[in-house]
Parts: sequence; structure tokens; C-alpha cells
Amino acid sequence: MQPNTPPPAAPEHSESELLQIRRDKLDELTKTGVDAFGGRFDTTHQPGALKANFEENLNVSVAGRILSRREMGKATFFDVGDISGRMQCYLSKGDVGDEAYKQFNHLVDIGDFVGIEGFTFITKRGEKSIHVKKLTPLSKALRPLPDKWHGVTDKEIKYRQRYLDLISNEKSQDVFRKRIQMVAAIRNYMQERGFLEVETPMMQDVPGGAAAKPFETFFHALNQPMFLRIAPELYLKRLLVAGFTQIFELNRNFRNEGLSRRHNPEFTMLEAYWAYADFEKMADLVEGMICHLAENFCGGLKIEHKDDEGNVTKTINLARPWKRARYTDLLKSIDPKWYDYTPAERKARAQELGVEIGANFEDYEVTQHVFERLIEAKQFDPLYVTHCPKELVPLAKQNADDDSIVDVYELVINGQEISPGYSELNNPIVQRERLEHQAGEETQKIDEEFILALEHGMPPAGGIGIGIDRLIMMLTGAESIRDVILFPQLKRKE
Repeated sequence: MQPNTPPPAAPEHSESELLQIRRDKLDELTKTGVDAFGGRFDTTHQPGALKANFEENLNVSVAGRILSRREMGKATFFDVGDISGRMQCYLSKGDVGDEAYKQFNHLVDIGDFVGIEGFTFITKRGEKSIHVKKLTPLSKALRPLPDKWHGVTDKEIKYRQRYLDLISNEKSQDVFRKRIQMVAAIRNYMQERGFLEVETPMMQDVPGGAAAKPFETFFHALNQPMFLRIAPELYLKRLLVAGFTQIFELNRNFRNEGLSRRHNPEFTMLEAYWAYADFEKMADLVEGMICHLAENFCGGLKIEHKDDEGNVTKTINLARPWKRARYTDLLKSIDPKWYDYTPAERKARAQELGVEIGANFEDYEVTQHVFERLIEAKQFDPLYVTHCPKELVPLAKQNADDDSIVDVYELVINGQEISPGYSELNNPIVQRERLEHQAGEETQKIDEEFILALEHGMPPAGGIGIGIDRLIMMLTGAESIRDVILFPQLKRKE
């Protein structure tokens, strides 16, 4: 048999037979006086941490799930593991006795949780291992784990039963360990630079801060409709009014829109504001943060994306400084005459370029669709798109030299927007005009409490948002947002 080749398939049992076999083993364990769903077990190490920081002849106590086993006469090698990794264990009949050894090999299955007490050693083959002196069954698995050679290959099961994916798929384990570590590193990065972490309401009576459809609910105690927030922006800016100068929130937003490879209705966002800064200072902050994450968790500033066979499909180069270009200049690179056309001519030109345009699109929407399809979608290395049309960003400050544009950036990496950044609009008169234009006839959508706060004075400030899920996708090479969210939104099974 060739190395790493799956063994020949054993005679298969039906699912109902497998479940019954495990229940029979549960009954046998119970008859011997073993609590198959035990309680507290004090540990000295996690399996993966013990292996990573291995020392010989340590007395250890480790618990985990049995992930593999190899019986060899009077001795058995098996692996126990958890999200930290796995550790090989050696169990000898001479150490634990005939009855305990028989019990382990006949009544304890792959998938069961066990507690192990023993000492560390290295086998003749050089394997870091635990020599087991005592084994305690902790929890019986009544269903078998996914096939160890193929894991969870069905995407539906992978996302709906994420626990099976994480048990059997080391790549998924690595992605989510990195996500957890990166989110913690983002918090540290912000706090080390003087930013305070705050919390603002997730349930709001006026959904604001972005152009998106909210989820609606009803608060019976107040007898009024409420909305899950689409962004924390308007509350964070109230804190600038209050005197906070550097703040951030790292939490969930909710948008009642489509599901796709890049969209989940519940997503994680970092939003931050820095009094007396501007969009360019915020761009420097974001550039430093993302490079910090790449260098500490991705091995450097070149991020390789690979297919399922491990072949590199593209490499993203995060080397600084990142390119910055004006929105209008990028459009002119598609067509130098773009801004010389009439609105009707721009619509016709967009269709010539293969960009589908809606019949009721306003002129700025036509241009934005061309930008998204022909520039953003094809940009893999970091690009700050600056000085966008004011219609796209109603909460940003107008440019001092050209009132048709606003002082903003949109950071594009891997063909999608990762972060917007603004020089924030702090003029309450202009802000009201912008919000009224955005709301149209639905003036009830205007957050009057926010305007009231601005009228008390908000300092000039820079602000950013970072879509954490998309950022993790880019840094880990995941091709779907569902691969970086532990429990992505799915349609209910009928």
C-alpha cells in the first residue's frame, strides 16, 4: 500500500446498525459501572499545546476526543485532540490491566472523549507521545465521525454541522484559529494606539449609517417598531460630540439583503473614529493594521490563495506603500472620454463595455456599476480609491476644491471592498440636506437625534469601517464568506 493511500473499504454497516452498535457499547460500559457521560476532569495541558511545547518525562493530564487508533496486540496507539491540535498516546495492557485494556479496545470508539493521565516520551520512531497510566471515559459519542480520509465534503453538511467540519478538517481548524487570533490582535492594535473600545445599540428605532435594508422587529414594552442596526456609525459619532477622541467598536451588523459568496446578512465590522484626523490618516492606520496581521499570522506580505488540490491560483502582494488613485482617474483609465459624455452616452458606453445597467439608474449609479465590474472586481493587490462622488457617501466631508466629490477612500483588495474611510462630515446643515436627499419622501428615516447631536458640535474626524469577514477571507485564502463564519446563515431545512 502506498503512503497516504486510504485503506480498502471495510464491510459497511447501515446508519441504523452503527447507531445501535454504539448504544450497545454504551449499555456495556454502564453495566461495568462506568459513567459514560462523566464530569470534571482536571487537565494540565491541551493536546496541541503539549505537542507544540513538548518536553520528555513530564507527568501530564490531558483530555480530548479520540481521533484515530491503531491496535498492535498488547498495546494500542491512539490520537486525542481538540481545536488546539492532537497528541499521540500509547496504551499498554501491562500498564492498565487486562480488563481496562479490553474495555478501551472494545467499548470505547473513535469520537469518544477520554481523560488521560501519564507521562511524556518519544517513541522509537521519534513520535512525541503520552505513555498512558490511567484512562477515564468522559463522554460516549453515539454517532460516528466523518470518514477520516475525506472529512466533510458535502458543503451543506460543512456549513450546517460546522462541528463535524472542525473535527475532521485541519484546514478549517486553522482558518478559525487564525480568525480568533486576528480579531484579538486587531483589538490590541487599536488599544495600543490609544483607541477605546465602546459598545453602541444593536437595536435602533431609526436604522442609519449605511444605505441598506434593515431587519425589522417590534418592541412591545415601548409599543414601537425597532430595527437591527445596519451600522453603528451614528451612535459612535454621538460619542465624538461627547468628547471621546479615539473610539472603536468591533461587533455585529445586520442587513436584510442577499446571500452570496461575499455576503452574509449578519457580519462582523470594525468601525473606528479619530477626532482631528482625516481619511488619509485613517488609511495609514488601516494599512499598518492589515500588514501587521499578515506578518504575524500569514508568514509575510504575500498572501497565496490555493485551490482544493493545493495549487496556487493567485498571490496578493501587500508590500507597502499601497497604491492610491482618484475615482475619476480610474474611470478614465477605462475610457479617457468617460466624463465628457452626456448621461445617456455614459449609459450606452457602459453597455458597450459589457456592464448591465438598470433602466432607472441615475448617472452616478451607471458610473459606479462600471467601476465595480471593470475596476474593483479585477483589483487584487491593495488599492485605495479616493475622492469618490458625494452621492455615494452621504456621511463624508465635501472636498474643499471640488464640491462634487468627498474626501474618502475605498480600500479594494482581492476584487472587493475591504474598508471605507472618510473625513467625516460634521456640518449639521449639510448633513441634514444629504440625509433628506438620500431618504427622498421617506423623511421618517432621518435620525433627528443624530442631527440634534451634531448641532451641539462634532470635531473634525476621520472614520473607518473594516469588514472583518472579508478581511479574513483575503488573509486566509478562503473563497466564500461561509468558510470564515462559524455558523453562516442557511435556509431552514424542510
